[in-house]
Amino acid sequence: MAPLIFELLATSQHQIEVEIVPGITAANSCASLVGAPLGHDSCTISLSDLLTPWEVIVRRIEAAAAADFAITFYNPRSKKRQSHILDAQKILLKHRPKDTPVAVVNAAYRDEQRVELSTLEEFTSLEFGMNSAVIVGNESSYRFNDWIVTPRGYKNKYSLEDGTTKEGQIPGRSLNTQAHNDLSKESV
Repeated sequence: MAPLIFELLATSQHQIEVEIVPGITAANSCASLVGAPLGHDSCTISLSDLLTPWEVIVRRIEAAAAADFAITFYNPRSKKRQSHILDAQKILLKHRPKDTPVAVVNAAYRDEQRVELSTLEEFTSLEFGMNSAVIVGNESSYRFNDWIVTPRGYKNKYSLEDGTTKEGQIPGRSLNTQAHNDLSKESV
Protein backbone atom coordinates (compact mmCIF):
# COMPACT_ATOMS: atom_id res chain seq x y z
CA MET A 1 0.00 0.00 0.00
CA ALA A 2 3.03 2.29 0.12
CA PRO A 3 2.52 3.47 -3.49
CA LEU A 4 -0.99 4.69 -2.62
CA ILE A 5 0.30 6.57 0.42
CA PHE A 6 2.98 8.31 -1.67
CA GLU A 7 0.48 9.11 -4.45
CA LEU A 8 -1.78 10.75 -1.86
CA LEU A 9 1.10 12.64 -0.25
CA ALA A 10 2.36 13.88 -3.62
CA THR A 11 -0.99 15.56 -4.30
CA SER A 12 -1.57 16.78 -0.73
CA GLN A 13 -0.52 19.85 1.19
CA HIS A 14 -0.02 17.73 4.31
CA GLN A 15 3.41 16.68 5.45
CA ILE A 16 3.50 13.50 7.48
CA GLU A 17 6.32 11.20 8.42
CA VAL A 18 6.22 7.84 6.62
CA GLU A 19 7.97 4.72 7.79
CA ILE A 20 8.07 1.72 5.49
CA VAL A 21 8.58 -1.62 7.19
CA PRO A 22 9.92 -4.31 4.84
CA GLY A 23 8.17 -7.62 4.69
CA ILE A 24 8.25 -10.84 2.76
CA THR A 25 6.44 -10.71 -0.56
CA ALA A 26 3.70 -13.17 -1.41
CA ALA A 27 5.92 -14.41 -4.25
CA ASN A 28 8.73 -15.32 -1.83
CA SER A 29 6.34 -16.84 0.70
CA CYS A 30 4.75 -19.03 -1.97
CA ALA A 31 8.11 -19.92 -3.50
CA SER A 32 9.40 -21.14 -0.14
CA LEU A 33 6.63 -23.73 -0.08
CA VAL A 34 7.67 -25.29 -3.39
CA GLY A 35 11.47 -25.16 -3.34
CA ALA A 36 13.44 -22.61 -5.34
CA PRO A 37 11.30 -21.67 -8.35
CA LEU A 38 12.50 -18.06 -8.21
CA GLY A 39 16.19 -18.96 -7.90
CA HIS A 40 17.15 -16.90 -10.93
CA ASP A 41 15.71 -13.80 -12.58
CA SER A 42 12.01 -13.49 -11.92
CA CYS A 43 9.13 -11.04 -11.90
CA THR A 44 5.63 -10.64 -10.51
CA ILE A 45 2.63 -9.68 -12.61
CA SER A 46 -0.86 -8.97 -11.33
CA LEU A 47 -3.62 -10.19 -13.63
CA SER A 48 -6.13 -7.79 -12.10
CA ASP A 49 -7.21 -5.17 -14.60
CA LEU A 50 -9.09 -3.04 -12.05
CA LEU A 51 -6.29 -0.44 -11.98
CA THR A 52 -4.12 -1.46 -14.96
CA PRO A 53 -5.50 -1.82 -18.51
CA TRP A 54 -5.52 -5.41 -19.76
CA GLU A 55 -3.48 -4.41 -22.85
CA VAL A 56 -0.66 -3.24 -20.56
CA ILE A 57 -0.77 -6.50 -18.60
CA VAL A 58 -0.62 -8.54 -21.82
CA ARG A 59 2.42 -6.53 -22.96
CA ARG A 60 4.14 -7.28 -19.65
CA ILE A 61 3.36 -11.00 -19.86
CA GLU A 62 4.71 -11.15 -23.41
CA ALA A 63 7.91 -9.33 -22.41
CA ALA A 64 8.48 -11.54 -19.35
CA ALA A 65 7.80 -14.69 -21.37
CA ALA A 66 10.17 -13.66 -24.15
CA ALA A 67 12.85 -12.71 -21.61
CA ASP A 68 12.55 -16.13 -19.91
CA PHE A 69 11.70 -14.83 -16.45
CA ALA A 70 10.22 -17.15 -13.87
CA ILE A 71 6.89 -15.43 -13.22
CA THR A 72 4.63 -15.18 -10.20
CA PHE A 73 1.09 -14.20 -11.13
CA TYR A 74 -0.94 -12.43 -8.47
CA ASN A 75 -4.74 -12.22 -8.67
CA PRO A 76 -4.87 -15.04 -11.20
CA ARG A 77 -8.66 -15.48 -11.15
CA SER A 78 -11.76 -13.94 -9.65
CA LYS A 79 -15.44 -14.79 -9.90
CA LYS A 80 -15.85 -12.24 -12.70
CA ARG A 81 -12.43 -12.67 -14.31
CA GLN A 82 -11.71 -16.23 -15.44
CA SER A 83 -10.01 -15.79 -18.81
CA HIS A 84 -6.93 -13.69 -17.96
CA ILE A 85 -4.94 -16.67 -16.65
CA LEU A 86 -5.90 -18.61 -19.79
CA ASP A 87 -4.58 -15.76 -21.95
CA ALA A 88 -1.37 -15.68 -19.89
CA GLN A 89 -0.99 -19.44 -20.35
CA LYS A 90 -1.36 -19.12 -24.15
CA ILE A 91 1.31 -16.43 -24.26
CA LEU A 92 3.71 -18.48 -22.14
CA LEU A 93 3.16 -21.62 -24.24
CA LYS A 94 4.52 -19.71 -27.24
CA HIS A 95 7.84 -19.35 -25.38
CA ARG A 96 8.10 -22.38 -23.05
CA PRO A 97 7.64 -26.12 -23.20
CA LYS A 98 4.24 -27.40 -22.10
CA ASP A 99 5.89 -29.44 -19.32
CA THR A 100 7.37 -26.31 -17.68
CA PRO A 101 6.75 -26.70 -13.94
CA VAL A 102 4.04 -24.57 -12.34
CA ALA A 103 3.03 -24.18 -8.70
CA VAL A 104 -0.37 -22.97 -7.59
CA VAL A 105 -0.27 -21.81 -3.97
CA ASN A 106 -3.49 -20.85 -2.26
CA ALA A 107 -3.47 -18.88 1.01
CA ALA A 108 0.22 -19.39 1.78
CA TYR A 109 0.97 -19.88 5.47
CA ARG A 110 -2.70 -19.59 6.43
CA ASP A 111 -5.07 -22.28 7.71
CA GLU A 112 -6.57 -22.88 4.26
CA GLN A 113 -3.15 -23.23 2.58
CA ARG A 114 -3.07 -25.53 -0.44
CA VAL A 115 -0.07 -26.19 -2.68
CA GLU A 116 -0.37 -27.98 -6.00
CA LEU A 117 2.32 -28.67 -8.59
CA SER A 118 1.43 -28.96 -12.23
CA THR A 119 2.67 -28.06 -15.70
CA LEU A 120 2.21 -25.06 -17.94
CA GLU A 121 -0.13 -27.11 -20.11
CA GLU A 122 -2.37 -28.34 -17.29
CA PHE A 123 -2.32 -25.91 -14.33
CA THR A 124 -5.39 -23.95 -15.42
CA SER A 125 -7.58 -26.97 -14.67
CA LEU A 126 -6.77 -26.58 -10.95
CA GLU A 127 -9.00 -24.61 -8.60
CA PHE A 128 -7.60 -21.25 -7.52
CA GLY A 129 -8.69 -17.66 -7.10
CA MET A 130 -7.68 -14.28 -5.77
CA ASN A 131 -5.93 -15.66 -2.67
CA SER A 132 -3.63 -17.73 -4.85
CA ALA A 133 -0.34 -17.11 -6.56
CA VAL A 134 0.71 -19.01 -9.66
CA ILE A 135 4.45 -19.51 -10.09
CA VAL A 136 5.62 -20.48 -13.58
CA GLY A 137 9.20 -21.64 -14.04
CA ASN A 138 11.52 -20.50 -16.81
CA GLU A 139 13.08 -22.69 -19.53
CA SER A 140 15.67 -24.03 -17.05
CA SER A 141 13.22 -24.85 -14.25
CA TYR A 142 12.63 -28.48 -13.35
CA ARG A 143 10.88 -30.72 -10.85
CA PHE A 144 13.01 -32.38 -8.21
CA ASN A 145 10.78 -34.70 -6.18
CA ASP A 146 8.07 -32.42 -4.77
CA TRP A 147 10.08 -29.26 -5.43
CA ILE A 148 10.49 -26.83 -8.31
CA VAL A 149 14.02 -25.58 -8.93
CA THR A 150 15.12 -22.73 -11.18
CA PRO A 151 18.91 -23.04 -11.21
CA ARG A 152 21.20 -20.02 -11.16
CA GLY A 153 23.55 -21.62 -13.66
CA TYR A 154 26.44 -22.72 -11.44
CA LYS A 155 26.79 -25.95 -13.43
CA ASN A 156 27.71 -23.85 -16.48
CA LYS A 157 30.81 -22.56 -14.74
CA TYR A 158 31.68 -25.02 -11.98
CA SER A 159 31.74 -28.76 -11.48
CA LEU A 160 28.96 -29.54 -9.02
CA GLU A 161 30.80 -32.72 -7.98
CA ASP A 162 33.97 -31.10 -6.66
CA GLY A 163 33.50 -27.32 -7.00
CA THR A 164 36.33 -26.83 -9.47
CA THR A 165 36.04 -24.22 -12.17
CA LYS A 166 35.32 -25.67 -15.61
CA GLU A 167 37.83 -25.32 -18.42
CA GLY A 168 37.77 -21.83 -19.96
CA GLN A 169 35.97 -20.26 -16.98
CA ILE A 170 37.46 -17.84 -14.46
CA PRO A 171 36.07 -17.47 -10.91
CA GLY A 172 34.68 -14.00 -10.26
CA ARG A 173 34.43 -13.19 -13.98
CA SER A 174 31.52 -13.27 -16.40
CA LEU A 175 30.54 -16.62 -17.83
CA ASN A 176 32.68 -17.39 -20.86
CA THR A 177 29.86 -18.44 -23.16
CA GLN A 178 32.22 -19.69 -25.87
CA ALA A 179 33.87 -22.12 -23.41
CA HIS A 180 30.42 -23.14 -22.13
CA ASN A 181 29.14 -23.76 -25.68
CA ASP A 182 32.29 -25.74 -26.59
CA LEU A 183 31.87 -28.02 -23.54
CA SER A 184 28.15 -28.46 -24.28
CA LYS A 185 28.93 -29.59 -27.83
CA GLU A 186 31.49 -32.10 -26.57
CA SER A 187 29.03 -33.68 -24.14
CA VAL A 188 26.42 -34.30 -26.88
